[in-house]
Amino acid sequence: MTGEVQLISDGDGLAVIGDRAAVERFLVSERLAYGSRELPRLGTVLSRAAALADAGSQVAEASGRWVILTKESAERVAKHGLMPSKTPGVSQAMIGDPGSIKSWLQIVQGPGAKAANPAVLSGAAGIMTQLAMQQAMDQVTDYLETIDEKLDDVLRAQEDAVVADMVGVGFDIDEALTIREHGGRVNEVTWSKVQAAPATIARTQAYALRQLDALAEKVERKAKVGDLAKATKDVETKVESWLGVLARCFQLLDAVAVIELDRVLEVAPDDLDGHRLGLKAVRQKRLDAISQSTERLLGRMTAAAATANTKVLFNPVASPAVVQSSEHVVTAITALHGRLGIESREESLEARAWTDAAAELRDRVLETGADGVDAGKRLGSETFDLARSVTGRLSSGIAARTFGRRTEDEGQARASE
Repeated sequence: MTGEVQLISDGDGLAVIGDRAAVERFLVSERLAYGSRELPRLGTVLSRAAALADAGSQVAEASGRWVILTKESAERVAKHGLMPSKTPGVSQAMIGDPGSIKSWLQIVQGPGAKAANPAVLSGAAGIMTQLAMQQAMDQVTDYLETIDEKLDDVLRAQEDAVVADMVGVGFDIDEALTIREHGGRVNEVTWSKVQAAPATIARTQAYALRQLDALAEKVERKAKVGDLAKATKDVETKVESWLGVLARCFQLLDAVAVIELDRVLEVAPDDLDGHRLGLKAVRQKRLDAISQSTERLLGRMTAAAATANTKVLFNPVASPAVVQSSEHVVTAITALHGRLGIESREESLEARAWTDAAAELRDRVLETGADGVDAGKRLGSETFDLARSVTGRLSSGIAARTFGRRTEDEGQARASE
């Protein structure tokens, strides 16, 4: 396969298989080298099943790399004429490099044509799905590292058995991944340790989603700015931890899917395509569930911030606090969405200045004409009353502290006499 490369795409990623030098040339020419990953054990994996032995031998000597496709890179790859194959959801093309890095040409027949064998495409698609999930798992690991202490606090303090069970199966799954990495396969013993894990993790995910829904409802029920300030602060202190639990659940379920695909490839290779597509569908449903709950909370927090900004004139302390807490929650949810690949609407929350609110109200009053005189008096009276109230509370506090110190000093003086 020297000078030729096999392109295989499942819509999410691209596998490039061929002579190592040719693969590297192609990736560089299409600006895909950055972020590409080694396509592991392709020939070995395909050769496990007797029916695939011949197909596997065609790529056993080849090198392979995988890269996730973005909108831009997918457009660059499409020019090479990838055609749909008999393997569901998979397209492929064979191209050759006659000597110039910019002159890749499509090859209809050639030494690498056997790589289009459905068995190869099916096995490659399964490995590509694993790589995509492993990359997503790495993204979640990076996310969890940013909230490690808060997540640990939740897990340590959590008395609910649902969360505790998730922590336990997490150890088993991490162990199975380590054994797979060193042994190159998932044997019966390893599989027996994790095959029941998805049900446990799913219960924890559902529990965490209910916690987020409860936080959203708590904010939704509040109307007064003071109550909103307390509610949004409570959400701010709790949301990141529950998002972390969700992220860990998602990561673990992806890990089980990676192990499942290895197991299916070994014991039932004919079922690989259906299982691969089923796992992707189930994964999307998980993403949709997380998106629905987090988007609902996003909506409640942005609505709370908007309400607070409209009432900042008479709530100069509580209103900015609501906006600040809401901004923290929006940032936390957006960070999780980014790691999981969920499209999130851009939200920019900014606390409204008290002086801006007062100036706007003043301008509205002046625009009312004659009626503005009485309204202006009311505005001046209300603003003066607010200032006097605040000043009065501050003065009372100062007076009380001063009286306390003076009484203490007089007591000490009498004692010294």
